Amino acid sequence: MVQSPDLLSINTVRVLSADVTSGNKSGHPGGPIGCAPMAHVLFHRFVNFNPKNPDFINKDRFVLSNGHACALQYVLWHLLGFDVSMDDLKNFRQLGSKCPGHPERTDTPGLDVTTGPLGQGISNAVGLAASEAHFAAKFNKPGYEIFNNYTYVILGDGCLQEGVAAEAVSLAGHWKLGKLICLYDDNDVTIDGHNEIQFTEDTVKRFEAYGWHVSYVEKGNEDIEGIAKAIEEAKAVTDKPSLIKIKTTIGYGSLIQDTSKAHGSPLADDDVRQLKEKFGFNPDEKYHVPQEVYEFYQSRTKHGEEYEAAWNALFQKYATEYPAEAAEIKRRFSKQLPDNWEQVLPRFQPSDPPLATRKFSEVVLNALASAIPDFTSGSADLSGSTLNRWKTATDFQHPSTGLGDYSGQYFSYGVREHGMFAIMNGMACYGGIIPIGATFLNFLTYGWGAARLSALSHLRVFYVMTHDSIGLGEDGPTHQPIETLLLTRSTPNMLTFRPADGNEVSGSYMCALKDTSKPSIFSLSRQPVPNLEGSSIENVAKGGYVLQDKPGYKVILVGTGTETSIAVEGAQLLASKGIPARVVSMPCTELYDAQSDEYKQSVLTPGVPVVSVEALGVYGWERYAHAHVGMKGFGASAPIGALYKHFNITPEAVADKAQAALTHFSKVGYVPQLGVEI
Repeated sequence: MVQSPDLLSINTVRVLSADVTSGNKSGHPGGPIGCAPMAHVLFHRFVNFNPKNPDFINKDRFVLSNGHACALQYVLWHLLGFDVSMDDLKNFRQLGSKCPGHPERTDTPGLDVTTGPLGQGISNAVGLAASEAHFAAKFNKPGYEIFNNYTYVILGDGCLQEGVAAEAVSLAGHWKLGKLICLYDDNDVTIDGHNEIQFTEDTVKRFEAYGWHVSYVEKGNEDIEGIAKAIEEAKAVTDKPSLIKIKTTIGYGSLIQDTSKAHGSPLADDDVRQLKEKFGFNPDEKYHVPQEVYEFYQSRTKHGEEYEAAWNALFQKYATEYPAEAAEIKRRFSKQLPDNWEQVLPRFQPSDPPLATRKFSEVVLNALASAIPDFTSGSADLSGSTLNRWKTATDFQHPSTGLGDYSGQYFSYGVREHGMFAIMNGMACYGGIIPIGATFLNFLTYGWGAARLSALSHLRVFYVMTHDSIGLGEDGPTHQPIETLLLTRSTPNMLTFRPADGNEVSGSYMCALKDTSKPSIFSLSRQPVPNLEGSSIENVAKGGYVLQDKPGYKVILVGTGTETSIAVEGAQLLASKGIPARVVSMPCTELYDAQSDEYKQSVLTPGVPVVSVEALGVYGWERYAHAHVGMKGFGASAPIGALYKHFNITPEAVADKAQAALTHFSKVGYVPQLGVEI
């Protein structure tokens, strides 16, 4: 069988994808086989990148949003010369492989985002495309298009059914992100069967209503030139993102094509053999790539090297003419912060007026924004409550709206928590940006899928979460988080800050900025708190520290956030009864856990009863305390004073609990050790 270079390459991708999934008896062959034509056309003709330097700044970004089809990407990566060998393909989905079961940006060279949960990838892509538009507006000069990359996406029916995708693509249309181009694998099949049972909407009309340019390729299994023409047309539309609906057959050519069986189960051996025969390959050869296919892809690899070389030459000229801008680009994409940025952190005294920690956050963010231009910030329609917009911030909007321009750093996300968080992940993956997003703490779990991926992907993303306890008051239990921080504190590679006052807010931002590979949750209050004697910016880095002490202390009170001042008042009540107490502030349990045992024992002294004080659920505090003042159920709708009294979170309750603990452990004769891991 004589095949054109394009067709031979497509069929190689098909049969190699079948071998990769069947070889380890695991994976999803149908999507890679069906998407082979669109993926080949996209990468061989359009995507600009350099596999020898996969992270260069102006490369086109690519997102495989239907991440279960990752065998497709790994095969392409191998053919294009990325650091993915044939042995890596053979080790698909095995421990330590560069080819895990879903795309992981930390595992496979050149991957732009981690995709897995459907809808996240396309939502990340909106953040990638918004980042390109933002950097182009800030740094491009006449004759110097330093930032002009495209963001390409392959996605499937599952991605378009997820709510997070709807949130994100709505914003992409509003923002008119013309360099976002999505190839929709319209194969009409999901795990439960054909789409007639669950997904019968007119997707084209929906995306047109979102403000997207939409086109359709009817014969996606074979119409190579039709796919190429559709991509060219999409590139010509500069004021709308594009969706190209490409009709394909899942598992095309296999014995189980066009069925849900082709989705998630490797092809049987006899099916792989007949597939190879059908596409002109030797059925007895496994993991075989014709030399002419390697050579055909090497021409694109060479193009990528030349593309980067041309950009590097342009950037050198740009650096000569605009040295300050060039230096700033280099700094930002190396994750380095500006010199002396810590000097702008506000410091507070006990004599300063009480403020809500969300208000302290606004003060700190205003100071930092003057020194760190890397921030973007935004809110899920709560800017006046979350207070994460600094005074000089301007709006990110398409210039045609008259509401702002692409150089703006403040994003109005609307009531779209999940989409906001996923878009922020895309911004962090693009590089050069420290994204901030804000809503009420209780709605962090509305977007938890994206927040979890921030941690998994090692992204420096800031979640400014306000109204962080029953202290928000009258809105009631639907808005009062009880369990949320137990979730964040137990999530690997995530920092949770619940600062007690202004200094601890400054310290929380300091720690979050210094850690380039973790997301940070800022748990901030609606109600005001005093600036406490003994609080410290620097001590936040220890996670927990002795805030106030008494000689010969008999009990330790450990508080977080707004309840730290209640712990202080409880210690004062104990002192009036002749019981000396130590007060510990613990703004970040994760940082405290990272300290030495010697330090931790110097704070929470073995043999001394510990009482935790936090207006959230008490679960999890057994690691640090013997007794607890906190919540064991949901909150209620009432003014804050009535709520704290009703749920017994008061200085008097703290003192009573401490006395009860002392009495109990006096009777049993010892105080058990806490937090011991064996």
